[in-house]
Amino acid sequence: MNTLRIDDLHPTQATHGERQVRRKAEEYRALRAHELAMSIAAKPIAVVLGPGGEPYVIDHHHVACALARIGVQDVPFVLVRDLSSLSRAAFWLTMENEAWVHPYDADGGRIAFKDMPVHMRDAIDDDFRSLAAFVRSAGGYEKTDVPLADFRWADFFRAHFPRPRADAQFDALLERAAGLARSDAALGLPGFIG
Repeated sequence: MNTLRIDDLHPTQATHGERQVRRKAEEYRALRAHELAMSIAAKPIAVVLGPGGEPYVIDHHHVACALARIGVQDVPFVLVRDLSSLSRAAFWLTMENEAWVHPYDADGGRIAFKDMPVHMRDAIDDDFRSLAAFVRSAGGYEKTDVPLADFRWADFFRAHFPRPRADAQFDALLERAAGLARSDAALGLPGFIG
């Protein structure tokens, strides 16, 4: 199985959910060595090659970050597309057209592609991205194949709730967010259950 070093991977989203990364890292730490190896093999990192053959992650950002936190250096990957022959501008345009990039900050504001994080560890924490993931895990909505669906949910929650500043505030918000996810206000979002 082909692998890449996590330090060589470039994110295609400016933010991630730090609480989600911490939880995944805790889950990985609890596994025995062979269970961890099987878990890693079961979720190869989806990669697109960009200018200069640089690997850009288009799925499993949180997995890669969590594995790095527990000391894993190399991860298996699946090459989705080779765009290494494109100019940087054409690369980013193609990535956006394919919905493989999310150039938005933790407030939901658009950023320039030149301001995207360089390394996985450079992604900015977005509490609402974690909230979306935790609400999905709690059954608030279903996982879908819609690209960047969790970010749409994060933006939905961002529009309805103040940013939680501490874990206790986040935990208190989780139940309210799960209820909102099942309300008619969320109708039309990917994975809506109702």
